[in-house]
Parts: sequence; C-alpha cells; structure tokens
Amino acid sequence: MIFALAGNQNSGKTTLFNQLTGSNQRVGNFPGVTIEQKIGEVTGKKDVSIVDLPGIYSLSPYTSEEIITRDFLLKQKPDGIINIVDATNIERNLYLTMQLVELQIPMVLALNMMDEVQANNGSIDIQHLREALGIPVVPISAVKKHGLAELMEQAIETAHQQKKPERIDFCSGAVHRAIHAVAHLVEDHAQKQGFPMRFAATKLVEGDAPVLKSLFLDANETDMIEHAVKEMETELNTDREAALADMRYQFIEDVCTKCVVKPKESREYRRSVSLDTVLTHKVWAFPAFLGIMLTVFWLTFGVIGNRLSELMEIGLENLSTVVDGGLTAYGINPVIHSLIINGIFAGVGAVLMFIPIIVVLFFFLSLLEDSGYMARVAYVMDKPLRKIGLSGRSFVPMLMGFGCTVPAVMATRTLASERDKKMTVLLTPFMSCSAKLPIYALFTAAFFPKNQALVMICLYITGIILGVLSGFIMKKTIFRGAPVPFVMELPNYRFPSLKSVLLLMWEKAKDFIQRAFTIIFLATVIIWFLQSFDIRLNHVEDGTNSILALIGRLISGIFVPIGFSDWRISTALITGFTAKEAVISTLAVLTGANIAELKDVMHTLFSPLSAISFLVFTLLYTPCVAAVAAVKRELGSVKGTVFVILYQTGFAWFAAFCVYQLGRLIW
Repeated sequence: MIFALAGNQNSGKTTLFNQLTGSNQRVGNFPGVTIEQKIGEVTGKKDVSIVDLPGIYSLSPYTSEEIITRDFLLKQKPDGIINIVDATNIERNLYLTMQLVELQIPMVLALNMMDEVQANNGSIDIQHLREALGIPVVPISAVKKHGLAELMEQAIETAHQQKKPERIDFCSGAVHRAIHAVAHLVEDHAQKQGFPMRFAATKLVEGDAPVLKSLFLDANETDMIEHAVKEMETELNTDREAALADMRYQFIEDVCTKCVVKPKESREYRRSVSLDTVLTHKVWAFPAFLGIMLTVFWLTFGVIGNRLSELMEIGLENLSTVVDGGLTAYGINPVIHSLIINGIFAGVGAVLMFIPIIVVLFFFLSLLEDSGYMARVAYVMDKPLRKIGLSGRSFVPMLMGFGCTVPAVMATRTLASERDKKMTVLLTPFMSCSAKLPIYALFTAAFFPKNQALVMICLYITGIILGVLSGFIMKKTIFRGAPVPFVMELPNYRFPSLKSVLLLMWEKAKDFIQRAFTIIFLATVIIWFLQSFDIRLNHVEDGTNSILALIGRLISGIFVPIGFSDWRISTALITGFTAKEAVISTLAVLTGANIAELKDVMHTLFSPLSAISFLVFTLLYTPCVAAVAAVKRELGSVKGTVFVILYQTGFAWFAAFCVYQLGRLIW
C-alpha cells in the first residue's frame, strides 16, 4: 500500500513522516522544507509506504508544490491519503481537507498537536468532526508519538476496505446549483480522464485552466459551463473563486462552532508575539538580524569552531608525521611516498581540518531555523527583495544557498512564477555556500587573524549586496515585471529539536567527508600527477617544469589584472569548479606545504590586497559542477546554464578587478 501524506505547511507533516518511517528527512520550522515528494516504508508494517508531499494550502495549480501534490494524487492514485491537520489552527487547515475529500480517495484525517490544544484548555469533538467530514479522524501528537499506531491501523483498514469519503457535497444555494449543473455536463469527460466528477466540476467552476484543458470539452459545453458560472456570480455578487472559498469557509465555520472549543492563547503564541515586536519591527528587524548573524560568526570563527579546527589540525599533522615516518622506514618508492604525503595528506588533510568550523556553523544555523526565526527573516526581507523584483518567498532558496547551492537551486521550483524562478536561480550563487568556508577560514587566519569573524561577515554581506546590485540590473533588463504576491505563515517560536539539530550537523559533516574522499581526493591525485610529471611523463623535482605549470601559465594572464600573477593561484581557481574545497587542497599540493605550514605559505603567494581580491573572486565566481548541473535541471536549457556560468565568472572577475585596482590606488 502507498499512502500520500498531505497537509498545510508547518502542520507537522515531515515530523510525522519521520516518526512513521524512521526516516531522517530534514524537519524545519519554516515553509519550503519539503521541496519534492519523498517516500519511506512504515516501520513495522510490511509493504506499507508513505509519500511525503510538499506542504500546500489548496489544490489550485498556482505553485509548484500544489502542482506536484495534485499530479501525484490524480495520476499516481495512492491507496489512501493521510491528511495531517494542525489542531491549533483547524479552521485554516480544513480548507485543504474539503478539497482532498472531493478526490474520492480513501482518506484519514490526522489531527496533530492535540496535546497543545488540551494543554491550553481547548477541545475538539472527534466524533462530530468525523460525521461532518465523512472520514475517520484520529487525534495525534507527531512530536510525542501519541496516537501514531492507531492512525496507521485506521489508515490501513480504510484503504484495505476502499472506504471513500462518505460526504463530498459541502455547498448550498447558488454554488450548489452551479457545481451540479457543471457535473452533469462533464461526467463522461471526467470518467475518460480518470478525474473524480465532483473534483472536476468544482475546479471548472473555479476556473482551473489545466483541468479545463485536460477534459477536451467542445465549445458548446464550455459556453454552458460559463453560463452556469455567470449565473452564480450574478446571484452572489462575487467572482467564481471567492464564491467557492466563501462556501468552504462557511461550512468550516459551522463545523467548528459545533465541535471545537478554541484553546486559550498558548505561552508559545504570547512569547512569539512579544519577540516579534523587535525581530519583525520595521526599524529594528534588520539590525537584529545582523547582530544575530555576527554573533554566530564570532562564535564559529573566533571562539568555538576555530579552537576545534586547531585541534583537528594538530591531529592531522601528527597522523601525517607518523605515516611519513612509516613509509620512510618501509623504503617505499619515492614517487608513491610523494603521492601519499605531498598529494593525499596535503590536499585532503588541508580540507578536513575545517570540518569543525562547518559543523559548528550549521549547529547555530539549525537552531535559528528550527526556532522559527528564519521564517521571520523571509518576512522581513520581502520588502527589500521587492525593490529588485522578487518577493520574500525567494529568500527561502537564497537562504538555503548559504548551506549548499544545489538544494537552494532545486528549492526555486517552489516559486510561483517562471520569472521569479529564473531570477532567483541567477542570484542564489551570490549567497556564499559552505564549501567556500575552508577558503575563507584559511585566508582570514593567515592575513586577518585578529578580525576573522568581522572579515567573514563582511564577505557574506558583500555577496548579498552584490546579489542585490545584480538583481537591480536584471530587473531593468532581462527580467522586467512585478514579483508575485507573497504570503507566508509565521510559526510560533519553538525550542529547537535536539534530534533535528544533531541530524543537520551529521548531514553536513558526512557530506563534507564524502566530498573530501571522492571529488577532492580525485582532484588532489590529478593535481599531484600533473605537478609531478612533465609533458613527456618524466618525474620532475621542480614543479615549474610540470604539465600543470604549463597549463597554469597559459591561463594565468587572465588573472594578472586582479592580482594573481602566480600560475599556482589560477590553477587552484580552475580546480575550484569541481568543488570549492579543492581550491585549498590544490594550493597545498602545489606549494608542497603540510597542514601546519599552509597559513605561512600563503604569504609567499599573496599580498594582503591580492588576498582580499582572491576572497572576493571565490565568493562570487561560478559554483561547483554539481550546482551547475542543478541549474541546468531547473532551467531546462543549456544556453541558460552557459549564461549563468559566464555571468557569474564575469561578475566575479569585474568585482575582484575593482577591489584590486582601487586598492592599489589607495595603498
């Protein structure tokens, strides 16, 4: 059996999915965490799976989440639907429930957060709600695992017996007449396409263009539908969509009046309102955000992460010394000895030493995300983003870009308009991803040891500012027009889940280690080989006679105007296209420096000014190959992808040129 898990954003859907399947899907306290459908097998139930669909508020085809969910329910035809509803906001959540009922798929309603309702002196008459909706209703608490066994037993029984919702007609008056008139007209068309008749009729009354196109109606039938809708609009003195919405909310209000005793304002709600007087204030919100992020960077790079990184560096250096001594004692071939010590240990080790910094940074970011603060940041950023032609909704994928560009680009599919999506894809790489952290950490430690945190936050702010500048240029040229309207639910502030925080830390550490021992390992070996042999494949003692030196000199001229005259620097930047961490491993291999010496060696390659120029270039230039592949997937165009690569690299070169040349004039 396959069950579809559907519900509003922030209703606890992914938490329930994780509890039922034992999966470790990411749980966040802001909309947009579930980008696409995920499937998992229910623990303890043989051959029973659940598909976690994106959070939505309706089945209207206005957003990518709604389209993904609707297509799955209509085309994949799951055995049943588990509709999760936030019991503390039941009126809003039931709007989707009424539309799901029309699909005539066996369905169970999971009434989540009932523990919060009861804790605040509220109650819900489960039996009355079941009778009103015509579907089984099971009270649960996904976080505390209350009622989950009963929920699955009820869902399996309902699907096994093919118990479809007992009631699908929630309307009366003019809306009732319009829907039934349309239903009689399109019944045979709906059956041919496999659409439930009631769903098809309701969507046609709403003016749903994809459904209308799918039914292949003739002109006469279309005219008769429009006539029925016009009569309804005239009688109710409102438009078609508002008429359907009013009908649903009137029914929900009547049901809730009879079976819901609203809970008192919870402590979480009162606390959220109090905090939002500052954190979403029109004056103080942005300074508060900067203050919070500065604190995070100071703790990461100036206190906790930096100390742990130093310990990791000592450990790796000791391990390298032991292995070096062992290989020497064994008398291994000098070339293999060089590969292991000067290639693998120098390259991969130079990257691994930054694991603590990445883990600590994402520990703090996870706290902010799970607490609900990041949803406020998206809300606060709506107004400034509109000035460059985007809405606050674009901030969610852009925010994810600080972690990794790949999921950030994939998250743009949740944007409602193609214009907003393409523009956000182009701007997301300006948000500095975690793969660049080793570069920042090394250079700030080498050149700005007393102001690491300040330089770090300046880099991130620079990326944002230049992204905004780029957005202004795009708005005035290739992306003219207005952004779509933005609506976002602000969840209550909650204490972050320890499991969720630890999960994110583990995911980032695991991802980093996997990249270190796959892409970076391979790049390190290739770089070592190219640096150790000449074009006749003779082993060279002096790297300036190597294949890599030859390649580096051919391209180094491009980078001279931005302060990089040494061929080793341009070579490192080229390898950064495979993975940004490879920049550090390449520099380590090319300079022959061990982990402890790397910071000092940087002073032989860079001046403080060229180091700043290098940081600006690496901040802005094209993300890794995986990110480019994600861009190609979302844009669906090779031409568009090439434009992204050229635009990002050209923008990075120009910004670094300005920094370096202006710096030379000043200094």
